[in-house]
Amino acid sequence: MRGETPSPDFDAIIALPFGPFGIRAHDGEVHELAFLPPGTPLEDPRNATAGAAAHALREWIDDPDQPFPVPLARTGTPFRQRVWAAISAIPRGQTATYGALAARLGSAPRAIGQACGANPFPLIVPCHRVTAANGLGGFANAHDGWLLDVKRWLLAFEEAL
Repeated sequence: MRGETPSPDFDAIIALPFGPFGIRAHDGEVHELAFLPPGTPLEDPRNATAGAAAHALREWIDDPDQPFPVPLARTGTPFRQRVWAAISAIPRGQTATYGALAARLGSAPRAIGQACGANPFPLIVPCHRVTAANGLGGFANAHDGWLLDVKRWLLAFEEAL
C-alpha cells in the first residue's frame, strides 16, 4: 500500500498509465527503471533522486519529447551501450526492427534482442520502439502477457502503431 515502508527492491514504485513502474536511484543517479506486474503496490520515493526520477517520468507522460533530467548510471557492456544508443536515436512515433538495428551495428538480431531485454532504463532508452520484422516482437524478455500489453500501449501512445 502507498505510504508503507518502501519495497527493499525499489526506491519508488509509481503509477503510470500502463501500470506500476519501479525506480532504483541513489547518489544522484538512476540505476534501474522497471515495468512491474499489475497490482504491484505503489511506494513513495525514499530519496531525493528517486523523487526527481518519479517526477520526471510523470512529466514524460505529458511531454515524451522532453529530455530526462536525472543522470543515468553508466552500466552495460560496450556492445550493449552501442545498442542502447542506437535505440535512443529512434524518434518517437517510429520503430526499427531487430534486423535493421543488427545490420546497422554489424551484429545479429538475437544479440539486439538480448540487449533490449537487458535495458536498465526503459522509457528513457525506448526499447519498445524495436519490433520484429513480422510484428510486435518481444518486450523486456517476454513474448506474451502483460508486458506486451505495455509495449502496445507505449507504441499507441507514441502513435507508432
